[in-house]
Amino acid sequence: MVSPFRIAAAQYPIEALASWEAYADKLTRWVGEAAEGGASLLVFPEYGAMELVSLEPATMGDLQGSIAFVAALLPEVDALHAELAARFGVHILAASAPWQAPDGRFRNRARLFTPGGMVGVQDKFIMTRFEREEGGIVGGDSLNLFDTALGRIGVCICYDSEFPLIARALVEAGAEILLVPSCTDSLHGYHRVRIGSQARALEGQCYTVQSPTVGTADWSPAVDVNRGAAAVYGPPDCGFPEDGVIAQGVLDQPGWVYAEVDLAAVGMVREDGSVLNVAHWQEQCPLDRAPDTVVISCH
Repeated sequence: MVSPFRIAAAQYPIEALASWEAYADKLTRWVGEAAEGGASLLVFPEYGAMELVSLEPATMGDLQGSIAFVAALLPEVDALHAELAARFGVHILAASAPWQAPDGRFRNRARLFTPGGMVGVQDKFIMTRFEREEGGIVGGDSLNLFDTALGRIGVCICYDSEFPLIARALVEAGAEILLVPSCTDSLHGYHRVRIGSQARALEGQCYTVQSPTVGTADWSPAVDVNRGAAAVYGPPDCGFPEDGVIAQGVLDQPGWVYAEVDLAAVGMVREDGSVLNVAHWQEQCPLDRAPDTVVISCH
């Protein structure tokens, strides 16, 4: 395991692209900049791949057509990420994208590429109202922990970060870092995911990394408005900042946000922190029964 090391979380701008080559150039610039900045793990946001719709004007105003178009490009997108991970010697969580399962339905899939050529995938579990009611995206059915040279990494895509049992399952499997790629069209949404990410860092006594889309793309029904700031959080305890905020970007400004992380700090705080959230989790009311309740009338 390599520790300490540097993480780069993207505040990634959704932009109209003139060609596939323009997309490849953009991604290469972003990866190259983060690698030059010393990052070993690069985190891109949820649905960042939807900017590829701009390559096919006929689908730009069509949500279902956009989803299908990007899903069809996914093999080429993944080949590019694999090549960049190897070339720059970095781990890359690619921007999530629609993926069409053999049953014909679409899922929201993030992919983690290692410099050695390995690839892991994580589908989003819980769909937002927009995804399920308008996009027809369905949830995944497999939660994966990636045991990498950098440590054990889990992925909670956007809305999934607001549900503690998903992150808890990853922590129980050994996760030390939770990656939270996000895509939110309002400050309400951004803060929900930010608060969820910070809560998961507190509960799991681990690092969480939020990476959002930013900017405006009026031509896209999927990612037309994008608000947020990238950040790296930890538990507010020994060896971490008092507020748990290790690094945070400027709201809505494109660019990388960098943070140094040391997984030894995760092990230390889980073993001998001021509080032991991970160890004490089981002392909550059992989840398979309702708590005993006493109703007292105050009339």
